[in-house]
Amino acid sequence: MPPGEEEELRRAVQQFISAYLAIEENFADPVVPEQAFYAGAIPGLLRSLDPFSSFFDPEQFQSLREMQQSVQKGFGSVVSIAPGRIIVLQTLPGTPSARAGLSAGDEIVEVNGYRVDRLELEQLVELLQQSRQRPAQLVVRRPGIATLMTFQLTPAELASPSISRSFLLQPDVGYIKIESFEEATGGELRKALDKLGGERLRGLVLDLRDNPGGIVPAALETASLFLQPGQLILTVRGRVGEPEQIRVPDGVKPFRFPLAVIVNGKTASASEIVAGALQDHDRATIVGEPTFGKGLVQRVLELSEGTGLALTTALYFTPSGRSIQRPLEQLKNPHGVLGDSTAVFHTAEGREVTGGGGITPDVLVAPEGLNSFRAALEATSSFLNFAQQYTAQHRDVSAAFEVTPELLDEFQSFLSERRIRPPLSEWSANREYIELRLKEEIFNLALGVEKGDEVAARRDVQIQRALQALKLR
Repeated sequence: MPPGEEEELRRAVQQFISAYLAIEENFADPVVPEQAFYAGAIPGLLRSLDPFSSFFDPEQFQSLREMQQSVQKGFGSVVSIAPGRIIVLQTLPGTPSARAGLSAGDEIVEVNGYRVDRLELEQLVELLQQSRQRPAQLVVRRPGIATLMTFQLTPAELASPSISRSFLLQPDVGYIKIESFEEATGGELRKALDKLGGERLRGLVLDLRDNPGGIVPAALETASLFLQPGQLILTVRGRVGEPEQIRVPDGVKPFRFPLAVIVNGKTASASEIVAGALQDHDRATIVGEPTFGKGLVQRVLELSEGTGLALTTALYFTPSGRSIQRPLEQLKNPHGVLGDSTAVFHTAEGREVTGGGGITPDVLVAPEGLNSFRAALEATSSFLNFAQQYTAQHRDVSAAFEVTPELLDEFQSFLSERRIRPPLSEWSANREYIELRLKEEIFNLALGVEKGDEVAARRDVQIQRALQALKLR
């Protein structure tokens, strides 16, 4: 530290000590030093830096360590949650749910003595999260059985793969959804690609929507699957030390098929690193909505007395020089780490790309909203309720199943009994949507959620636009 800054710091610390001593001597109640420093002075100091740096008192720091070492527990079931309702869509083989006998279509009406129909959506989510940590008693209503059934489930450690979905959108055109970047993501992604066809694929849609990030090395490994050896993936730049450039390792053999990446406002951090690198090298077309803009490098530092500090130490920049971090007033410092957010940036092929934080897609596409009729059907869980009834009566649903005009008539009667009677014009205008939603929910219950997702992809405007961006012949 330069002598002038050291003297300035000494004076500031002396002023702080003088203020603290005056408070301790004159305040109406006794001052607790731990509370004054741990809850006041240190958090106040960090708030003046940025919203992400934080201080951990001894108890919080111990909890952080335990969380980092913990293994996810659960029952191994996929459920649909609506206000006052929980429906089982799928039980995973070998998990507590499957061993206990839960089945797709079962409605959970009570969890550990709490009536589900009396709880709001947020309360249901919280109840399910809490129940996964300890043995739970579920009361279940099964379609076709008059009496309620009781199940005892004990949570078990479950693998939580970061690749949640992988299937073909068209012959030899893959779709892969990455939920987060974990230690095993690179290996999981390569396995998923090989399963879909590997180098034989004509194209791939990589879905990073709602991906909050995770482990940066996993993001670097993911980007390296599609970029050439030696290409720049990321630059790390801070106030201290020289900028660090991270490149694709020598010797890797990347996939060469066309690539489109879908992002949205919840795509953040490590997932923005991947999207930014692929965009700057013109390797992929980015489709969707602007990303969150979180490009901070944070280190967790252990301090004295069992305390800790999560501190922002640097920022991430894409290959073209764009800061991933969206502008924050606290980071506009005289050292200029963020750089000029108004500068013009260019991809490897000379295309202009937007700076200022986050990744702006090449093709902007918002998700399709619901009109009033569709919103009413979704709010009343009409598709899921009908699918429950249908799959209870038809145990032979196969992948060849299609929604017939007769089934649509049956669904229309089902709605009419529940006082949902749209005019013919509205029914006709929404017919394709109705067919796809019915097929999706019936597949969810009869064949599993992944099969249902394949149907949902056909009405997902962002996935369909990404498919177009591959420019397949």
